[in-house]
Amino acid sequence: MRLNKYISHNTKYSRREADKLIEEGEVTLNKKVLKDFGYEVEEGDHIYVKGRPVKQTKEVTVIVYNKPKGVLVTKKDDRGRATIYHKLPGKYRHFVPVGRLDYASEGLLLLTDSPEVATALMESSLDRTYNLKIDKSVTQEMINAMQEGLVLEDARAGAHEKSKIYSMEFAPFVQFEIRAEGKNFTKLRVTITEGKNRELRRFFAHFEAKVLDLKRVAFGGIELNNLPTNKTRYFTRREYDDLHKFMKRRKSNAEIEAKNKANALKQEAKKSETSKKISKKD
Repeated sequence: MRLNKYISHNTKYSRREADKLIEEGEVTLNKKVLKDFGYEVEEGDHIYVKGRPVKQTKEVTVIVYNKPKGVLVTKKDDRGRATIYHKLPGKYRHFVPVGRLDYASEGLLLLTDSPEVATALMESSLDRTYNLKIDKSVTQEMINAMQEGLVLEDARAGAHEKSKIYSMEFAPFVQFEIRAEGKNFTKLRVTITEGKNRELRRFFAHFEAKVLDLKRVAFGGIELNNLPTNKTRYFTRREYDDLHKFMKRRKSNAEIEAKNKANALKQEAKKSETSKKISKKD
């Protein structure tokens, strides 16, 4: 793991602050000052910040946080806006968020002290369920796209003005339900398997519908339920058991994939060698 990321994930410092500490010579490796920003921390390395050892957590801790609106999922904002780390207790300063909820969105956000777990959950196709409100009625066109998926060459509508993501592919929704309809609004509950940048806002913006409210209520079987806004809770024993099973399956699948790739490369090498031999005979 890259040095600044290692420091950020295991201490109270952000990556930017870690970079500054490295630059100022406050970071040491095996008692020698380390100023290599690109250094990859290896097992057995003893990293110190300001003379204090950076301890890598072995036990995984995961919390559920009910993120309020108007708060950024980042450690520091250049414009001085509030972040989740301003709201969370200091003991969670080094926790990594599993994906993001944008500034205007609220609801369930998982945070963990394990970068490996955070990455695994972010990259997964686990269900994400949202309650949302749009400013118009649901059309048949929208329903078709929710059922069949959608590919947009220009998906900038609904995106952040500084976003560099232009095109986007939307997988079919796992499930959707119209929960209430009015003259100028519709309330829906939708379940998707991806967590792309402002995915739902972009999706509905394509149909000229603005998302007025967006709240995540579940992620991979973890539910928000009655957790109050801006409050946290630890995973239950069952949730930890499910997480361990998920990580075990992921590791097993990765090993199988690696073996299959290695076997495919061997087969290609054999074919190539056979072709060379045939060519020589000819």
